[in-house]
Amino acid sequence: MAERVQPLTNSAPTPAAVPAGFGGYVRKVAAIVGKDIATEIRTKEMISAMFVFSLLILFIFNFTFDLRAENLKTVAPGVLWVAIAFAGMLGLSRSFVLERDRGVLDGLLLAPVDRSAIYFGKMIGNVLFISLVELFILPIFVILFNQAAGTLPFLCGVVILGTIGFAGVGTLFSAMAVHTRAREVMLPIMLFPVIVPLLLSAVRLTSAILDQTPFAEVSHWLTLLIAFDAIFIAASFMLFEYVVEE
Repeated sequence: MAERVQPLTNSAPTPAAVPAGFGGYVRKVAAIVGKDIATEIRTKEMISAMFVFSLLILFIFNFTFDLRAENLKTVAPGVLWVAIAFAGMLGLSRSFVLERDRGVLDGLLLAPVDRSAIYFGKMIGNVLFISLVELFILPIFVILFNQAAGTLPFLCGVVILGTIGFAGVGTLFSAMAVHTRAREVMLPIMLFPVIVPLLLSAVRLTSAILDQTPFAEVSHWLTLLIAFDAIFIAASFMLFEYVVEE
């Protein structure tokens, strides 16, 4: 009687058998971020346009208020956030345009990827691009407006919190505006009314840093900024799946 031969099996599970889990989700987000970074490295369109635009705003306002204002600390916070907001708007308006025009967005939607992974990938990419521009314009802002160099670390903290909220909401509205004909016009019309609390709290905190105001007097503005980031990013995360569909 022939002996029955057992088939050889590999004790280690195949990659397909391993559940994706949180690690797989993070890899999908990282892949989308890497795609955006690689595209920007090749073209350098978004960052260069944002940097030139923000630098132009700083120079124009600096020359204007140098002639008309006696206290630059009064106008400096507003100038900084005008530069960040308009430069960030320029970057957000291009966030989904390339994907839409080249058919990449359709490929992302057809891929077996959760819609929230697309949102977080695009949002993180926008945060990185805006932050890179801010990394260059913040020292220029300190020099042009005669601010103390010791304010830079505190300014960076406020700017990072503001950028996260701005990019989080902006990514959602950019995905909405890309399906319209006048997308360059619709994005600021939809976005600016929503981010008024963010800009107001960021300007107040920036002003407090430049004036060296005690933290207890402006702590409620920091609470508002953090709450805005948490609430609107969570809302954008839940709504993105419905917004991105035509």
